[in-house]
Amino acid sequence: MDIHRKEYHQVRDFYIDWLDKMNTKLAAIDDAYFDTPGKKAINRINNNLLYHPQKPVYKDHFGAGLDQRSKQGDFYIELGVHGSHFGGGYWHPSSANLKSVRDAIDYDGTAFRKIIQKKSFREMFGGLVADQPLKTAPKGFSVDHKHIDLLRRRSFAASCSLSENEIVQEGFDDKVIAIYTELLPFRRYLNNAITV
Repeated sequence: MDIHRKEYHQVRDFYIDWLDKMNTKLAAIDDAYFDTPGKKAINRINNNLLYHPQKPVYKDHFGAGLDQRSKQGDFYIELGVHGSHFGGGYWHPSSANLKSVRDAIDYDGTAFRKIIQKKSFREMFGGLVADQPLKTAPKGFSVDHKHIDLLRRRSFAASCSLSENEIVQEGFDDKVIAIYTELLPFRRYLNNAITV
């Protein structure tokens, strides 16, 4: 990092500037968008070695969260050496947040299922990110609940990838906006479940 610090800061500044522009574009199409400037959105470059001592000191990607309201799932953007990903939701949420999502699904899982089974959602994200579901029903829910497959999940996240070629081509911003727009009902459902 010391050898390449100047180059790192140049790329980081470019990314923050791009995030600022994307922040403005997303705010223009979403009345409920939470203003998230690039410097607030960008994640730190250091890995958390306290909990993951096997990881390298520095990440090989730039990550950021736009539409980043406190304690809610943001719109995540990761541009990296080994791949670039765009998504949102909750990956291994706290017990309290997971319970809130399950309660929302118990109350109106049909609405959530309609969002994730929409053709355009499945084409863009391929469904939800795979996780290791519970082997039985979570506490307080019946094993024959009509949404048991959703209730057994430990995470509720969706993600898609773009190639390096797609990222450097003209129209990249439009693709990011399309991903954000498709993901919005999914994120809103989960965020409402956790905050209401």
